[in-house]
Amino acid sequence: MAVTDAAIDKIKQMIVSGELAPGDRLPKEADLAERLGLSRNSLREAVRALSLINVLDVRQGDGTYVTSLEPRLLLDTMSFVLDLHRDDTVLQFFEVRRILEPAATAMATKLMSDDEIDELRVILESLPAEPTIEELVANDLLFHQRIAQGSGNSVLCSFIESLSGPTTRARIWRGLTQEGAMDKTREQHTAIYEAIAARQADVARSWATVHVAGVESWLRTALELD
Repeated sequence: MAVTDAAIDKIKQMIVSGELAPGDRLPKEADLAERLGLSRNSLREAVRALSLINVLDVRQGDGTYVTSLEPRLLLDTMSFVLDLHRDDTVLQFFEVRRILEPAATAMATKLMSDDEIDELRVILESLPAEPTIEELVANDLLFHQRIAQGSGNSVLCSFIESLSGPTTRARIWRGLTQEGAMDKTREQHTAIYEAIAARQADVARSWATVHVAGVESWLRTALELD
């Protein structure tokens, strides 16, 4: 194991064991290096690496702290990685969405408050009669984000939001090229909302599946024609 990797692992073990909790400040560099049997250079490299993935927060003039370790924060790194996807792999992201979003939608049907469901209606109604592609995509992202949040599962919500980045370009592409895409999106969003409002989890799950699968099917055909 590389020296830096060993240093990362030792700091990780301090967090996993509970010796360092979210929000805790790490001991001074010299003290921590001696305690872990590391050189100060190796420790610095480990701290730098862990700060890049939002495990540690280096505050100049103050010290280094363990972050909140919340799923949304830690999965920001995954969003960065997913943004580097190739066009020929975007279908795989849609396949994952097709698994996760219907499940989140069914969960949200049971857990969202009446006020949160009303907010979904407001999002739907805020879309202009003849939206631009950018307005449509923004509204679509917000609609799905609220449902994911309504699932009550922060990890699931973070995964779904992370997957939104790689699929945004495909949504825009679809909106520019597929006839009736705007009307279809509006109709399917309305069907999902109505199922959630009626607390019909199975129906909401089915409409969410249809919605994601429709974009996936169109994209699969489009890529095959290239």
